[in-house]
Amino acid sequence: MKALVVGGTGPTGPYLVNGLLERGYEVTIFHRGTHEIPEIPPEVEHIHGDPHFLETIEESLAGRTFDLAIVTYGRVRYLAQALVGKVGRFVSVGGVASYRGYFEAEALNPVGQLSPVSESDAVVDSEAEHRFSYLIAQTEQTVLEYHPEAAHFRYPYVYGPRQLIPREWSIMRRILDKRPYIVLPDAGLSLVTHGYVANLAHAVLLAVDKPEASAGEIYNCGDENQLTLHQVIEVVANKMGASLPVESMPWEIAHPARPYTNCPSTHHRLLDLSKLKQQLGYRDVHSSIDALGLTVDWLLENRPTPGGDVEERMQDSFDYEGEDRLISAWHDCLDKMRAVPFDVVTERPHPYAHPKKPGEKDHRNR
Repeated sequence: MKALVVGGTGPTGPYLVNGLLERGYEVTIFHRGTHEIPEIPPEVEHIHGDPHFLETIEESLAGRTFDLAIVTYGRVRYLAQALVGKVGRFVSVGGVASYRGYFEAEALNPVGQLSPVSESDAVVDSEAEHRFSYLIAQTEQTVLEYHPEAAHFRYPYVYGPRQLIPREWSIMRRILDKRPYIVLPDAGLSLVTHGYVANLAHAVLLAVDKPEASAGEIYNCGDENQLTLHQVIEVVANKMGASLPVESMPWEIAHPARPYTNCPSTHHRLLDLSKLKQQLGYRDVHSSIDALGLTVDWLLENRPTPGGDVEERMQDSFDYEGEDRLISAWHDCLDKMRAVPFDVVTERPHPYAHPKKPGEKDHRNR
């Protein structure tokens, strides 16, 4: 059996390629050739071309047929069109940004997505609301129009080896630089679905293993258990044998946290994985805590260069002097607010009566 993987050298690519090899497939990867990695075995064929344009896709794949295609990179809508009649099964990867409210929380009433978000929840249906999300949603429909038996996966934020924008590095570098604290918006209590590279690849490969069950379906995917950003910082710090106290402040002023928050607001963005688990039997390969530890290990062995390409993509300035000024101003603000007199009952009694004897009221006359 022959399988085509479009991409193959990104975060989840090697897990997909090697998973297919383990299943007995003869694997070819189609990518630009910009990133060649040692995790791809030498027996894997490489087709170098541009998967972003219909003409270059058709040119690169002319005369080729495959039993299976897993499309994780390029313009999926053009790949879906070009591979009609050339593949027996089409499996593709998109993103959770197709859902309404992912980028524009205020587009929903009440504001923000309801948790958890299931595959039946509304996707963006107009460019006016959010063009990028609309194009993602339209691509999903294009895939199913060209390949009615396809399976499509909505990837969340991906973490682990080879992530182009590793949020964990923002935390890790501050620990390595011995920062006394890290700024978090709204106490870092948001829940946003993330997926470890091996877990997401495992989810996609389940569609290969169960073609009938997954035919014509769209799936959310991600880790089974999600950590708040505050918990992520705790896990990373523990893994590094350190501590990193949190300075919580409102989202509106927590500017240093933008690069590692990875969202335009602190509303929850939590996916429902019930369909993936029930139809395909998904379970994590690595727990979220273990996966985060593996990510820390990889980044310690492959440390981004300070001020280099990775940090430039992250858009984290690591402006510690600016952070110190912001935190100092925030503490001054808190001191002023604490000085404002405001009486509030801080201890609320249990609402039910607790009589000591039959027929009597309790000490609160209930």
